[in-house]
Amino acid sequence: MTKKEWPLKLLPDAFFFQEGPGVRKWQFTTSGIKLLNVANIEKSGYLNLEKTDRHLSEEEVESRYNHFLVDEGDLVIASSGISFDADGLLRTRGAFVYAEHLPLCLNTSTIRFKAIDGVSDLAFLRHWIDSLDFRRQITQRVTGSAQQNFGPSHLKELTIPLPPLSEQKRIAEILDRAEALRAKRRAALALLDELTQSIFLDMFGDPVTNPKGVKVVCLADVTSRITDGVHQKPNYTESGTAFISVKDITTGTLTFDQCKFISDDDHERFTKRCKAERLDILYTKVGATYGRPAIVETDREFSLYVSVCLIKPKKDLIDPYFLNAALGTSAVKNQADRRIKGIGVPDLHLDQIRKFLIPLPPMSRQQDFAKNVTAVEHLKAAHRSSLQELDQLFASLQHRAFRGEL
Repeated sequence: MTKKEWPLKLLPDAFFFQEGPGVRKWQFTTSGIKLLNVANIEKSGYLNLEKTDRHLSEEEVESRYNHFLVDEGDLVIASSGISFDADGLLRTRGAFVYAEHLPLCLNTSTIRFKAIDGVSDLAFLRHWIDSLDFRRQITQRVTGSAQQNFGPSHLKELTIPLPPLSEQKRIAEILDRAEALRAKRRAALALLDELTQSIFLDMFGDPVTNPKGVKVVCLADVTSRITDGVHQKPNYTESGTAFISVKDITTGTLTFDQCKFISDDDHERFTKRCKAERLDILYTKVGATYGRPAIVETDREFSLYVSVCLIKPKKDLIDPYFLNAALGTSAVKNQADRRIKGIGVPDLHLDQIRKFLIPLPPMSRQQDFAKNVTAVEHLKAAHRSSLQELDQLFASLQHRAFRGEL
């Protein structure tokens, strides 16, 4: 399709937007009208209001914050707590508000958008906010050192390519369909994760309640070492040895796609503390995504940050794939939830991880389970490959869409 030249408009000329008020902690209540927080806006593109119990009283909203109540159909985005992608550009999160979310009041670091009748379409805007164009513009303007953030003053400076309304709707519909395919693939992967847990619980039960009478041991009893990565922040380099942190294993698979690097000399020093090897298990122990295991299925050298725990199974006692699955069950995650410490940033201490209760059935049963897991993992690998292709296709469609080539 021939490239179309669209007029550039300042964002305020195309959409209405409004930032939430600076509500103080002492104003929070446990009932009334729920406050929208950054954490409620998930990467999946949906609101999850179960992640907060912060409310304002109806009387206070009526007297002070009535004009910050969001409406059904509004697009809300996070303007703080955002992060850089591997391409060096910031990416925020956006979601639509539906009737079941109401009543809902904006809060600090949340911004809502409304379309202007006859001029703009919010579905088009949602996709543009995820585009390279928006991300490049906002990255140049964000403020903050420890945590990046932006506000209405930054948004007022942005320009958006704005085709006629009918064209905006057509583009949004195409991108919505492509996004739906990606969502289905992600949902299939999530179901396969649940299948592994279901097989585990069906074969061995919950190690805490132990309904099947399986032998139960502490994690320390079936491992030769449980430690964590280096505690000091290293000097990163452009290349060298991969340096793995929580973000590189939270999907349940060790990935090197977006990892940072350290010098080979630093790697040599760090491996004196812990050296990961094939069939070891990595376990997230710090932050919101604590309690997620990933088995090492590579001979590639890498170092670990303190946020990751390294678990070395005694392979004559326990099958690594069996142990990896056990650590990923809700039964073990519940144990982690009870032991987690830290104010602000959750942290699982190594001595608590060593006390995790793990079922220890006969090796033959463990290996039967490992075979089932291997079959599921093959399916997951196929779905991940398909999702990667869909992601690349979507990125291409998105790029062409906002260049007027779709």
